[in-house]
Amino acid sequence: MQIAVLTLDGFNELDSFIAAGILNRMKSQGWAAHITCPTPEVTSMAGVTIQRQKPLEFLADADAVLIGSGIKTRDYAADPTFLSRLPLDPSRQLIGAQCSGTLLLAKLGLIGDLPACTDLTTKPWVIEAGVNVVDAPFVAHGNVATAGGCLASQYLAAWMIARLATLRDAEEAIHYVAPVGEKAEYVQRAMAAVTPFLNVGETRAA
Repeated sequence: MQIAVLTLDGFNELDSFIAAGILNRMKSQGWAAHITCPTPEVTSMAGVTIQRQKPLEFLADADAVLIGSGIKTRDYAADPTFLSRLPLDPSRQLIGAQCSGTLLLAKLGLIGDLPACTDLTTKPWVIEAGVNVVDAPFVAHGNVATAGGCLASQYLAAWMIARLATLRDAEEAIHYVAPVGEKAEYVQRAMAAVTPFLNVGETRAA
């Protein structure tokens, strides 16, 4: 599985790096999560500059896409030219967005009036875009999922692993990164968040 972690200038480190780190626990099964950016370098909201692993064009080839948030996401969402460079297709890709990343999905018409999650800062803008925002950390509809809150990135990663591999793989990935002495609780919480949005026996994207 090749996964694009869309990371824009002004990005939130917790969104991109936590999700990528958990997803790359599946490397032994041939998975790879790549930091994907529109420019060769992007700088985080805390001033950390990184080099991209994949260009924006990689989105079209990825099996799945995760969209992190950032302090400039609203500007990106208001740019029709940039939005036209996001060829996301939920009919063949799993797509997840976190916090202000949900605004990008809204602008692309991938949420409609379905319930979605975002952070408190972005909530008014997502509602303005016509989306029904719910007070929850994670929600999914088919192949599209949204999450709210920086640490909800673990839920997006767990959902993606459960969908494209197995629940057992998702549990093991969360177990690995969870704090010592609290692993069972972390796994239980993550699975409780994502399993209501999995179809019985569902292990791969439709």
